[in-house]
Amino acid sequence: MRTRTRFAIAAAGGVLATALVAAPALASARADAPGPNPTPTATRQAGPGTGVCDGTGIAAGAARGAHAGAGNAMARGAGAGSGTAAGTVSGHRYGGGTGTGLADTPSGTLTASQQTDLAGMAEEELLAHDLYTAFAADATSPVFARIADAETQHLTQIRLLLDRYGLTDPSADHVTGTFRDPAIQATYDRLLAEGAASTDAAYAAARTVEQADLQLLTSAAASLTAPDVQLVYSHLSTATQRHLTAFGG
Repeated sequence: MRTRTRFAIAAAGGVLATALVAAPALASARADAPGPNPTPTATRQAGPGTGVCDGTGIAAGAARGAHAGAGNAMARGAGAGSGTAAGTVSGHRYGGGTGTGLADTPSGTLTASQQTDLAGMAEEELLAHDLYTAFAADATSPVFARIADAETQHLTQIRLLLDRYGLTDPSADHVTGTFRDPAIQATYDRLLAEGAASTDAAYAAARTVEQADLQLLTSAAASLTAPDVQLVYSHLSTATQRHLTAFGG
């Protein structure tokens, strides 16, 4: 009996020792195993922008994505978050990028009237840029400066089209506040004087610009068949609508 008892005690001691040695490994394995309640984490990641310049999917932006991590209550696992890029101007989205996909879009044929419309778009964008830059100097809101930057991106797109179709760029060698088209010059001078009265007046002048641009883009796109010009006009229309909203329209 005594011999058997000694064997039983020894066997029990061996099992206990084995369990103690294995305990850290088991704890580690549990920390790596998926648990029923994964702990979410937040991260900032790059996402596609929404802008022409203003939220139309052509600008790069920062986004917040939610991680769905693997792990139990004691450990956090890594997961892939997804986000949507968006900038804000007075609570409204805008973007400042030029990634319109224009390089992959074929050109077409423009009538003489459509060529004139396209060239005129360049000075229209300059009018908006110069006017908003002037208003930004006195405004406390960053909206004018930010949308002025967006207008520069719009102009870049128009210039790409002018070059593609071999048309003269009326915005070349531009001097701030000076325009080749007398009608655009008169509009700029009038709106600059009106907007100088107050911040509210500046917003009203900006709305006038954006509303006129929307009408111009709608008219110019009416009988258009050139895919690349259609693409840019569509982006500019979307951006202009967002600018109008940002200015309180």
